Amino acid sequence: MSANRREITKAQNRETILAAARAVFAQMGFAAATVRDVIRATPLASGTFYNYFKSKEEVYQALRDDRALAARPRLRAARQAATTAEEFLASGFRAFFLFVLENHTEVAPAAEVNRIRMDSPEVLAGFAELREDISAAIARGLLPTMDADFLSAALTGVAFELAERVKAGADVESATRFATAIFLGGLPAAKTA
Repeated sequence: MSANRREITKAQNRETILAAARAVFAQMGFAAATVRDVIRATPLASGTFYNYFKSKEEVYQALRDDRALAARPRLRAARQAATTAEEFLASGFRAFFLFVLENHTEVAPAAEVNRIRMDSPEVLAGFAELREDISAAIARGLLPTMDADFLSAALTGVAFELAERVKAGADVESATRFATAIFLGGLPAAKTA
């Protein structure tokens, strides 16, 4: 088998496992599902699973990393199209909340793994893009001069926490208005959002 064909087969096997895990986790719930359930949902030999993943938690993280990769272009496009500070914040929050809402039922994990690892390369790259976009917005005069790392951390924390509320049924626009108001005007502005 050629090296190119081997790479294609590896990619196909990985995607087969991820698709099976996505379906099994959604159907059974993460806590109830086992690696054996995931393997049974594929046409692959049981040993093949372990060539790609060590555990169901590792498969789950791979699914979450794939979601992070899928979200990043949408978030970046929303931020880069902004022409005001309010638009920069609101469009970024809205894009994130909508993405979370569209994708949160894909897998039903146990509470202990419901939060994504914040140190995976895919997630770290998303944070780096946010910092770059903040720095670019500062350079364009959309945002006041400030520490892009601190603002990035603050935006991320608020976005992830409010996304949990959106997954629980909170309105995307209400969450967007609240988060935007907090950053634009502090607590007095958020009170009326």
